[in-house]
Amino acid sequence: MEKYSQFRDRGTAIAPFFPIPTPAASALWTPVHVFLFLIRLPLVISFSLLYFVFLDGVPVGPTIRKCVLWILLLIPGVWWVDLQVDGVKKGGVKAKTHLPQAGTIIASSFTSPLDPLYLAAIFSPIFTRSYPGTRKVEPISLLRAILLAFSHPTLEPADPSKLVTLKELLERHPGRIICVFPECTTTNGRGILPLSPSLLTADPETRIYPISLRYTPGDINTPVPRHYISWVWRLLSKPTHCMRVRIARCVYNSPSIDNPGSTAGAADTAGKGYDTNIWDSPHLRNRAKEGEDESVSKEEQRILDRVGEDLARLGRVKRVGLGVREKIDFLKLWIRREAVR
Repeated sequence: MEKYSQFRDRGTAIAPFFPIPTPAASALWTPVHVFLFLIRLPLVISFSLLYFVFLDGVPVGPTIRKCVLWILLLIPGVWWVDLQVDGVKKGGVKAKTHLPQAGTIIASSFTSPLDPLYLAAIFSPIFTRSYPGTRKVEPISLLRAILLAFSHPTLEPADPSKLVTLKELLERHPGRIICVFPECTTTNGRGILPLSPSLLTADPETRIYPISLRYTPGDINTPVPRHYISWVWRLLSKPTHCMRVRIARCVYNSPSIDNPGSTAGAADTAGKGYDTNIWDSPHLRNRAKEGEDESVSKEEQRILDRVGEDLARLGRVKRVGLGVREKIDFLKLWIRREAVR
């Protein structure tokens, strides 16, 4: 594995692009896995066709859509076992201040096709695709957001004419939530990549909620694209998959607005049960700036750092200096290795 050493972050030794192996299971469980897969597969196909073929073209209420999405999550045994909201005690969540509402933005981690499925079932957002070299985003459908988790990352959009700013998108859809995946590509959940500058196009008064989604076991993450069949097998053949959701305090695209999630308040998080972050290391910060958009000022970079620090803290991981360009190079080697096999 020495030839992959350049894809392990130097400051943290984290390799965010390697697939997570499936935990070893006894051969006695094989009939159970096969049985679960054969029972669940027709149900998943049926409800997927119901939602993406029929309901997408019919003006039905959001309640019906959400019910179908929740069924799609429950069929493979994806259980929402833990929800924590930053800065509040259990039972003390206030939807208007602590959770994303219409006219706000979600900045979500991205590890699995289940991420957009869960976010759609809860918040019904407009999904977007971010790129590392532009501040604008591309609005995409839920199906494209799911397939994006299986896609090769790209540095530039195929059709720049489809790009819009987050402010323009919210002005067009004031009653909706906008979902952004600022890392631009999937990881294995063990690190947070440098963020796209797309969040900088949000209105300074718009609330941005960092959200971290994690799964146990982590083999349903998709850092390596196009492994559709093996991923479906891992998803449907196991009895359960546990999902943990963490929502941070809102962040603003403005250094002048008092922000509970700012770096100044990060020191207070040590007593809240979250791991500390070593991102203040100059070595790591320089690694991130190698792929940074040249038009991003120091003040703007601090805003991106706030979101990145929250995502890392909520996910109990660290930020890394590897980005989309490094993942593209990694996949070239990985695919070449699989071809030799």
